[in-house]
Amino acid sequence: MQLPSCSNSIKQGGPTSIRKIKPSDVMEEGARIHIPVSVAETSISKRFGVIPSGTLYPNADEIEYLQRLVQYKDSALIVLNKPPKVPVKGNLPVHNSMDALAAAALSYDYDEGPKLVQRLDAESSGLILLGRTRESIGLLQWLFSDQNNPISCCKAWNDAREAMYQRYWALVIGTPKEKEGLIRAPLTKVLLNDGKTDRVVLTQCSGLEALTEYRVLGPKINGCSWIELRPLTRRKHQLRVHCAEALGTPIVGDYKYGWFVHQRWKQMPQVDIEPFSGKPYKLRRPEGLDVQKGSVLSKVPLLHLHCRELVIPNIAKFVDVLNQKSENLCQALDAKPDLLRFVASMPNHMKISWNLMSSYLV
Repeated sequence: MQLPSCSNSIKQGGPTSIRKIKPSDVMEEGARIHIPVSVAETSISKRFGVIPSGTLYPNADEIEYLQRLVQYKDSALIVLNKPPKVPVKGNLPVHNSMDALAAAALSYDYDEGPKLVQRLDAESSGLILLGRTRESIGLLQWLFSDQNNPISCCKAWNDAREAMYQRYWALVIGTPKEKEGLIRAPLTKVLLNDGKTDRVVLTQCSGLEALTEYRVLGPKINGCSWIELRPLTRRKHQLRVHCAEALGTPIVGDYKYGWFVHQRWKQMPQVDIEPFSGKPYKLRRPEGLDVQKGSVLSKVPLLHLHCRELVIPNIAKFVDVLNQKSENLCQALDAKPDLLRFVASMPNHMKISWNLMSSYLV
């Protein structure tokens, strides 16, 4: 919003000087405010310019692209396999954020589009959830909160909630000292010296509790190891910080928390000999894929962090039961499974790295 810098200039009929309103400004009686015309009411000359999320209208290609990412859809939720380098939660300057595009392109037969209830970093890939109704959105947000929520009187729901989990696969530089374990390392956010950039770090003082189970999937090959991560809490950059600072094994492609290791990064040479048997090693490269785009063969690899598996309660089954809207609760409980399980394929750059370095995974 803008207002004239001098209220007398309008009364005198002279030229009006315009200035932006500051948060600390106090409005005076009779002051005129000039509000720009909404983008929704004007023609958009550039398709990929700055478009507010609320006025986003995806074209046919974007709608088809989003629908190809859908892993599962029912009356309560939609599950997507998010590609890397796509922001999940968009601000006004972001055109192709996942939440804005999905809300506009994946409404299907509903009056309103789905709402994002769980996030991934822009550089990460894998499973994300969107709620389709007000009730399902509330339940999903409740499930993904780290608060101690009260237990419902529905035993089947409580059991399903306890069985819920997420599993990530990551390629890390180095290998953890122990093959599996629990990382219990509180996190806090600090502001760097430039006054603009924030960073999540481990803390011994008052911080947010952060718990991550991990398991090494196989031996170290060419200085890197595949590991499985299961977050028990959901903090910003939790897995990336736990890998880099708690385990001492930064994730490949994580330049924010593993910059000190990536300064010495060397793209992976061709592996000719198996690490244990000493026999010739045959590379298994996916046909038709460019091995230089983000994999371990690249000079600048992309982030190798993927939300591969997700198990959640069957929201479509329980939403009416928990709200006591079902006439026959027993019949409603028996009609559908209590849990839904999803597994998402890795993006191309991780598939390439996997095929190059996964002969001896256990």
